[in-house]
Amino acid sequence: MRQPTNQDTRLADMRFFKRYFITGLLIWLPLVTTVWVLLMLARTLDSLVPSFLSPEALFGIAIPGFELVLVLVIILFTGLFCANFIGRAILSRWESLLGRIPLVRSIYNSVKQVSDTVFAPNGQAFRQAVLVQYPRQGAWTIAFLTGAPCAEIADLLTGDHVSVYVPTTPNPTSGFFLMMPRTDVQMLEMSVDTALKYIVSMGVVAPPPAELAAHESVGPRVR
Repeated sequence: MRQPTNQDTRLADMRFFKRYFITGLLIWLPLVTTVWVLLMLARTLDSLVPSFLSPEALFGIAIPGFELVLVLVIILFTGLFCANFIGRAILSRWESLLGRIPLVRSIYNSVKQVSDTVFAPNGQAFRQAVLVQYPRQGAWTIAFLTGAPCAEIADLLTGDHVSVYVPTTPNPTSGFFLMMPRTDVQMLEMSVDTALKYIVSMGVVAPPPAELAAHESVGPRVR
């Protein structure tokens, strides 16, 4: 029986270090990233509060998180106010005013269209994960149903088409917008959140067994 050499011992130590270091990294990396994003978001919201509304100006003392809470309360009450008739009328006049300013109009309308599409409760953007063949026949990827082609484009296409967004990995915020025949799009049972995790992890984090079982019992559907 061969006795372990110094080189074998060093290799074993390296394997031991690499194994547990990566394990620790996989535990800390998501946590640190989450905290960093939340802190960046909190700082951004804090910066929106003018100095005369700061706790130092109002109460003479520093209150951590006061600006963040204030912004959240303002957003909530804005939503409540604009949900009634008077609020909608004022909002309509405000948007009409912004629509008369050349540069502001372009920026505001673009951001509003995207936010309305993504965040509207009755919208269809990213409401359904689908399976499509891209970038060639026989190569499959996960995409998201975003709606239907506009009337001008739909008139030029043969058959029923849908609009899909094919995200890139590991960064799903960039991707490709495609208009595909509805028969070439297979609806998936997995949720949008699960599909995003699957994409960001480059296929490593597979859907939970419960979702896979539900998908297999129903089978792929073509709409």
